[in-house]
Amino acid sequence: VTKKIKSVQMFRKPVSGAMQGDRVGVCVTQFDPKLLERGLVCTPGSLHTLYSAVISVRKIGYFKGSLTTRAKFHITVGHETVMGKVTFFGLPPSDSKPAPSELCSLETPFSFEREYYFQDEYVCGRREGSSGPDPEQWALLEFERPVTCPALCLVIGSKLDTDIHANMCRLAFQGRLLHGFEDKSYVETSLPLLRIYKIKHKEGQVERVTDDYSLIGRSLFKKETNLQLFVGLKVVLSTGESGVIEGGFGQSGKFKIRIQEGLLPETKQLLSSTSKKKGKSGSKEAAAAEEKPRTDSQPVSIHLHFKRYVFDPHKKMVQS
Repeated sequence: VTKKIKSVQMFRKPVSGAMQGDRVGVCVTQFDPKLLERGLVCTPGSLHTLYSAVISVRKIGYFKGSLTTRAKFHITVGHETVMGKVTFFGLPPSDSKPAPSELCSLETPFSFEREYYFQDEYVCGRREGSSGPDPEQWALLEFERPVTCPALCLVIGSKLDTDIHANMCRLAFQGRLLHGFEDKSYVETSLPLLRIYKIKHKEGQVERVTDDYSLIGRSLFKKETNLQLFVGLKVVLSTGESGVIEGGFGQSGKFKIRIQEGLLPETKQLLSSTSKKKGKSGSKEAAAAEEKPRTDSQPVSIHLHFKRYVFDPHKKMVQS
């Protein structure tokens, strides 16, 4: 609610303004005081009511527990403490930026233009495990009830349910509020803009070669998988060749792969020798073996790597 202040009094004397710590009476035009029991008075636009927020984050050194994604913490922000679920994320591992010798500023603006890497927990020290400051990281906070606070305010995450008599620090992390989500439907409207991804890896085997540029693969997908979602994705053979998934083959989850530059002679020899060994076994034994997943008998494996964005409602698979 935005209202014009008619006058301000301090102990029944008119004053031109007030500051932190003052006790004043405020006369507001066209406002029923019965409608307000407790609230905040501020400059219009300086406070925001948020359902979720992105913060810079830094672990408090005295806290001995781990900071894990999806864990709940007591979040102190503004003048309130609420429960909130935390998702940690950082820069992609491919970022070759050297580890900082000093701590990064917690007030560095957050960018929605870049990609971020999903983390199962807060990373302490450098990624290689050596000593040094923690890498730059952020956290998505999802509050159990909305909170009102200013931008860039201090945020503290705690485990206040820890035994107060235990000799341990209950303050877990600190940070600054970099971006808030004011829409109650932020999961559908705003979170898809947050490009946090996971790396997914699937492994299968080569079933047989059809020609110098095509082969049949198996064990990469389940029988009920919709293979059309994977058509066009790149795969790499354990022998080094790159290919593209062309589509399904039959009804058992097998698929066709196109090797654009052709199979290497060594790969063809390896696969043909394996096929000959299979052919020597009896037909009943071969049929029984067909139903079982084979890992030792097939020397060439197929690897599929892709990115999946955590908050993408369509769960698309992306390859660079």
